[in-house]
Amino acid sequence: QVQLVESGGGLVQAGGSLRLSCAASGSIFSINAMHWYRQAPGKQRELVAALTSGGSTNYADSVKGRFSISRDIAKNTVYLQMNSLKPEDTAVYYCNVVRGPVGYWGQGTQVTVSS
Repeated sequence: QVQLVESGGGLVQAGGSLRLSCAASGSIFSINAMHWYRQAPGKQRELVAALTSGGSTNYADSVKGRFSISRDIAKNTVYLQMNSLKPEDTAVYYCNVVRGPVGYWGQGTQVTVSS
């Protein structure tokens, strides 16, 4: 089983930065892909960033150049560095990992960006 524990959310002013962490219960060595999603109230959950086990990354156009996904295999942790935050980034952010055909989700962490 893969269990994910997220942290790092909070309240930040526009233009500020946050780093979200997603700690996995076991090694992420065998995980095929890692993702960060976000969901604002009343809106569909959307993919923000993706990272394959080979190191390739992809980002939503709305965050490209501002957000960066990374991993620390030794710590079994995936990160989302968020810079130049905007009020439109306000959402619950979810970590997602894929192992084979199965996806696993974290509990979500709230990010609120004030203007």
